[in-house]
Amino acid sequence: MSVCERTSDRGSVSELLRCPATGQLLRQAADGSLIRDDGRAIYPVISGVPVLINEGRSTFRIVDYQRVARFSPTASRRGRLARSIDHHLPSLTLNMRSRENFRLLAELVREQDGADERPRVLIVGAGDGGEGVDTLVDDMRIECVETDVALGPRTQIVCDAHDLPFADGAFDAVVCQAVLEHVLDPVRVVGEIHRVLAPGGLVYSEIPFMQQVHGGAYDVTRFSLIGHRRLYRLFDEVISGVQGGPGMALSWSLWYFLRSFARSRKGRAIAFLASRLAFSWLKYFDPWLGRSPAAVDAASGTFFLGRRREEAVSDEAILASYRGAGSCRPQ
Repeated sequence: MSVCERTSDRGSVSELLRCPATGQLLRQAADGSLIRDDGRAIYPVISGVPVLINEGRSTFRIVDYQRVARFSPTASRRGRLARSIDHHLPSLTLNMRSRENFRLLAELVREQDGADERPRVLIVGAGDGGEGVDTLVDDMRIECVETDVALGPRTQIVCDAHDLPFADGAFDAVVCQAVLEHVLDPVRVVGEIHRVLAPGGLVYSEIPFMQQVHGGAYDVTRFSLIGHRRLYRLFDEVISGVQGGPGMALSWSLWYFLRSFARSRKGRAIAFLASRLAFSWLKYFDPWLGRSPAAVDAASGTFFLGRRREEAVSDEAILASYRGAGSCRPQ
């Protein structure tokens, strides 16, 4: 079912949609496309998925999604083999907190919305589904709207997070998991998250810190925990901390160290396989190391769960919230 046709006890999801360029209402045309109220912009709906990109401020182009839709490439034998190998090899990654944090988010968002209505949660950058997000998606008491900048198996709406195509205050919570490192202007994206949240709405965010480039040109920014907190200064903190620890950060560093010797795609693949076999055990230190203040300064990634507020938290208060180990110089 198209997201434009989905309804709930709170009405149709299509009622939340807005033009990403002007914020005007959209109406559905006879051919299924979405037309802005003034008739001056038309957005396609591809296989039931609206493509709502503000081309005036985005690096993405609607025509590229239309080209992709004309083809249905099947997975190659080599691709299937690579995925099978990847599935059976030990991982370098250990996300220590996501599942626990998503359970807390689900509990909080259900409590704040009351018993009569299903709370609506926007997932920015749904991709193939992040660690623990199924806690929300599979909860029938919560309505999730999954968006991404790419067409994918979970994408219900294609959009650029710099201009979210939704009405002000449309959601009770927003999830932004491993997305902000890939956007060109994270401050603007967080501003959009704040705009589409209802008063007192919740946000859950994860961002890498000590982690190498993993998205090519679309891997732009890193944040320490204190930087992560300041990014969400228009939110009261509920909980924050280390989501990927120093062991994970070290295993990634060793992988990229070996990768640096490679001069070909095959060489990089060998470095990846060797690293998975040789260094995956390092992440198992993280549940123990994660309790140390020094782990805050050496984290692979951090998380922030907060509640929307109107006034920004002061920089003095944000800096006072630092809980790492301080200077690395011996005293």
